[in-house]
Amino acid sequence: MPALDFSLEKLKAYTGSSPLPQDFNAYWDKALKELDNQPLDYELEDVNFTAPGVICKNLYFTGVGGARVGCKFIRPENITGKIPAIAMFHGYSGHSGGWVDKLPYVYAGYAVLAMDVRGQMGLSCDNLVVEGNTLRGHIIRGLSGNNPDNLFFRNVYLDTAQTARVLMSMPFVDETRVGATGGSQGGALTLTCAALEPKVKMNAPIYPFLSDYKRTWEMDLFKSAYEELSYYIRNKDPRQQSMDEMFNTLGYIDVANLAPRIQGETYMFISLMDNVCPPSTQFAAYNRITAKKSNEIYPNHGHESLPDSAELIYTFFKRL
Repeated sequence: MPALDFSLEKLKAYTGSSPLPQDFNAYWDKALKELDNQPLDYELEDVNFTAPGVICKNLYFTGVGGARVGCKFIRPENITGKIPAIAMFHGYSGHSGGWVDKLPYVYAGYAVLAMDVRGQMGLSCDNLVVEGNTLRGHIIRGLSGNNPDNLFFRNVYLDTAQTARVLMSMPFVDETRVGATGGSQGGALTLTCAALEPKVKMNAPIYPFLSDYKRTWEMDLFKSAYEELSYYIRNKDPRQQSMDEMFNTLGYIDVANLAPRIQGETYMFISLMDNVCPPSTQFAAYNRITAKKSNEIYPNHGHESLPDSAELIYTFFKRL
């Protein structure tokens, strides 16, 4: 088997090299109290797409800090009783995608809410005002000053939990049968959704991003999606005198650190030739999940479409 990272045996035991901030749980408990004060009301907006027997709308809610968060919302037109629902999350720099790829779930009787990340290519707004760089990307947005309350992804992670809560608040949705899925950044947000809203029943992340930052650095992979961190270090800490402080701050938004909070069942897809989100960083999150879990391993695939993954996830969610 080709090797990009540790042996598979070592990967199955690896739990990460990035620091866990001493007040990590207190930090997120405080953030969740802020989220608890957010209203779950939302606005619906007509769209140009139609499909037989389906209602398609843009949906907007107000996230923490007052940002307007946009989503694609799609559900069966005729509903009897309570139905299951899926929250979907997209890859880094992208958006929630089209309507057609969500139709199989709706025709199977699910509601779907696909969130657009603030400041990326979809409907959501980025209203965060922070000191320092905003040029190269969102991982380092708010990193200057090492104040974790200013981290951009703090609010995005809370948006994922609010997305699940909005779904659960809908009168026709069974709040005990809500799942989450997504790939790359969407895989990370799937994990944060399940970690911060423990009522999420099932989640299916694909090669999650935003995990075990220090390991990515050790592998010299602050490139591609992580390139902004290299840019940040070269300009903010060129002699690498405050790396420990930087990694500690990033620890607050490390999904491997959030993984132990997950209570729902996890079904993770891991690619062993992934040089964007290295397999060790994927396993760092997976191995720290203590709830029921299983995985699918792709030995020869990288950060790319994984054959049969859509069908396997669809089958997994049938149990909702």
